[in-house]
Amino acid sequence: MADRYRSVLALLRRGLLLGCLAATTTACAATGPAPSTVATAIGGDGPYVFHAAGHQLDALWVCGGKVVRTTQPARDGAVIQPRCGYPHALAIPARLEAGETPLPAGTRIIAVSDIHGQFGLLVRLLRANGVIDGRDHWRAGRDHLVVAGDVFDRGEDVAETLWLLFQLQQQARAAGGAVHFLLGNHETMALYGSTHYVHPALIDNARLLGRKYDALFAADSVLGQWLRTRPVLLRLGDTLFVHGGISPANLELAVAAAATNAAYQHSLGTPRKQVEADPALAPLYDHKTSPIWYRGYFDGQLDTPAVRALAAKLGVARIVVGHTTVGEVASFHDGRVIAIDGGLKRGTSGQLLFIEGDRLSRGLLDGRREALPALRELPADRD
Repeated sequence: MADRYRSVLALLRRGLLLGCLAATTTACAATGPAPSTVATAIGGDGPYVFHAAGHQLDALWVCGGKVVRTTQPARDGAVIQPRCGYPHALAIPARLEAGETPLPAGTRIIAVSDIHGQFGLLVRLLRANGVIDGRDHWRAGRDHLVVAGDVFDRGEDVAETLWLLFQLQQQARAAGGAVHFLLGNHETMALYGSTHYVHPALIDNARLLGRKYDALFAADSVLGQWLRTRPVLLRLGDTLFVHGGISPANLELAVAAAATNAAYQHSLGTPRKQVEADPALAPLYDHKTSPIWYRGYFDGQLDTPAVRALAAKLGVARIVVGHTTVGEVASFHDGRVIAIDGGLKRGTSGQLLFIEGDRLSRGLLDGRREALPALRELPADRD
């Protein structure tokens, strides 16, 4: 039913979008639908915004199977109006902030992971729990939101989700809060050219735009530049956030977190074969022990005493991880590990983690809050 609805709306809008192809940017903005009425994933994808010659911003969408393009000066705070895909106007700063905002004492932390292109479901979850308002603007004040990796792959609305987080990061900073987006294994895979998990429609769209999929996020793109500022390891207060986890064999990667983050950022987009052949980079991408791939807290490699010892060596109260889908946000190993991959990737449900001092809870899709349960058994599907 949803697919039929999308197809009908795409056909209705096709004539308008084709007209915009031949029109100026101003004309398209005047004749296109208002931002509040543009819906994501209605035959649309984008925008993909690139820095072009002459200090210009080149924005491209695929709307109803056709390429729409606008070009405008790359001024600080340049605004790109929506055509399809991401439904709101985008403010593009001239300079991207690379560092992470420190956590003031008493600040609430909210966390989510493994969104996998489920833009609409993420919006529902954030709205229901008061993180964003009905126009998808930041409303969480001085709170810190952590996204623990894996926005990429599986779902259709990857670019749209990235732009939401990109804009929320700017809005949160202005309000005294913060949005932290960590890299996961699917970010690194997509950017070193692995398309195994990329939605087929996005591969087709990249072809229409004249680029390989990973090149849509190359260093000449706004999102590509932003991704290359994102960390893999983040400590906020007494909590360590990482997509997969820290293996005892790789303890030094967490101890030297700044150097580890820099190594990931500089290597992002390096071809897979080159990464695996480089002795300095290979530990960062190892599919069993690296911070973006490790599953040892859940697959029996470590028991609870070993996890307690690991957390003590790291000097943290808990390690918050995504990557391993347990279907809910829950604590494990006596609260030393918090699993937050609640299954958003499946497109039907999702949960948020709330950390308020020593009190941990979870926010549900209907906005209800409940105490964080202790995870007793793991589901068979942990991918």
